[in-house]
Amino acid sequence: MDMPSWTDPKLGTMKRAALWLVTVVGETNTFTKEDVKAAFPGVSQADRRVRDLRDHGWQIDTNREDASLDQHEQRFVKQGEPVWLPGKGTRPGISITQTRRREVLARDGHFCRSCGIAPGETYAGTHESAQIDIARRVVRQPDGSKITELVSECNRCRVGGRGAEADLSAMMKRAEGLSALDRRMLTEWMKRDQRQFSAAEVFWAEYRSLPEESRAKVREGLKLPAE
Repeated sequence: MDMPSWTDPKLGTMKRAALWLVTVVGETNTFTKEDVKAAFPGVSQADRRVRDLRDHGWQIDTNREDASLDQHEQRFVKQGEPVWLPGKGTRPGISITQTRRREVLARDGHFCRSCGIAPGETYAGTHESAQIDIARRVVRQPDGSKITELVSECNRCRVGGRGAEADLSAMMKRAEGLSALDRRMLTEWMKRDQRQFSAAEVFWAEYRSLPEESRAKVREGLKLPAE
């Protein structure tokens, strides 16, 4: 099926912006706010319509997610929902007002619920500071229905977690299989809404994030036997 032209004035700005990204910019390529203004002269908030595409699964990185980008650059990483098709591109069911945003951040302790980082903290091994915002998370309920809920996440986790779903029934089944000791430990973590990671666990997480070549060097440095 042929795509409509991004210059078609009958389409909304967000749909035109999506088509412009696909047909003019191209995946993995960069663009600037000035490029958007030049493509949509006289259209107010055209850059905001580009940002709105993130709510439909489009990955558009800034220098917060991609350190190789300049402050004024963005990268069109991956196409999401084809918003120009009939029935597509409708607004998500949850509208986030500033009041609601503050409520969610306060409820979640003002830190990322996925990785635990706080705003302003730097990611390990980088000079990049975390920024906390609100993400939409699809949660499958025990009755099989799906609802969209709000959760605080950092810029890294928010990008990596797009399209992810949580399954409460599956989680509860796993909890039923825990030993009595594990259940007590889990209960304490839930009461505090926090857990302390051991030095070995922190090291393991960093080790797992390394490329295989570097993981091999770590194993060699620790004089571990070859597999």
